[in-house]
Amino acid sequence: MALKATVFKASVSIADMDRGVYLDENLTIAQHPSENDERMMLRILAWILNATEGLEFTKGLSEDDEPEVWKKSLSDEIELWIELGCPDEKRLRKASARASEVILYTYGDNAAPIWWEQIKNKLTRFNNLKVVYIPDSVIDGLAAMTARTMQLQITIQDGTAWVNCGEQTVEVTPESWM
Repeated sequence: MALKATVFKASVSIADMDRGVYLDENLTIAQHPSENDERMMLRILAWILNATEGLEFTKGLSEDDEPEVWKKSLSDEIELWIELGCPDEKRLRKASARASEVILYTYGDNAAPIWWEQIKNKLTRFNNLKVVYIPDSVIDGLAAMTARTMQLQITIQDGTAWVNCGEQTVEVTPESWM
């Protein structure tokens, strides 16, 4: 018998002064049985940092042909493809061909810099790709906020996000690698 996803609910209030985006959303996040809290919270962070109408979580780990988060147009074209981790060049090439914009959130203080050194020269040809690094300390702080029901308040200003959940606050300053 296959294990089922665990469902999390997050009430998210975002004040993104950099982009002029202010919204309140109720998110439902399905955590794949093989996904840890750190990765799930990174998916939520990626959604937060790109929050806009129509941005949605996909089947993620359950579906090879989909990113973690995407935004599609009314004509079903992929406007934004958000990927996580240290994928191979083939996956990023495919994403770049299918979407207007691709953002990769990479993480892992030990693995990501090594992966980046090996692949960065191959990725420069993808004009619609951005690579953003999130340190483990940030991901660990977000994972400490994990609960089946979360109330998240986010303020984004000058490229830095502050994610607050109850008594905990995590400062997030994404590092642009490309």
